Amino acid sequence: MMANQQAESSYVLCINDGGYPVSLEVRKVYATLPDERAAEDDYIRVIDETEEDYLYPAKLFVPIQIPPEATTVLFNNVTRHE
Repeated sequence: MMANQQAESSYVLCINDGGYPVSLEVRKVYATLPDERAAEDDYIRVIDETEEDYLYPAKLFVPIQIPPEATTVLFNNVTRHE
């Protein structure tokens, strides 16, 4: 699923790039997509620097809440279909 197919998202702060320095930046906020199967294995689906969604170990991130007004500023390059 590509970023422009995104439905409802939550957000995480990257605390460790996990050896993926091209795809993840420490201290950066990323949108996530729901993936119950991945969550069972402690992974989350993150829209990374490639603007695609990939599975990463959940331990690389901490969940955060962003006010709706701030999401357009933080993620203005991500197309959303709501």
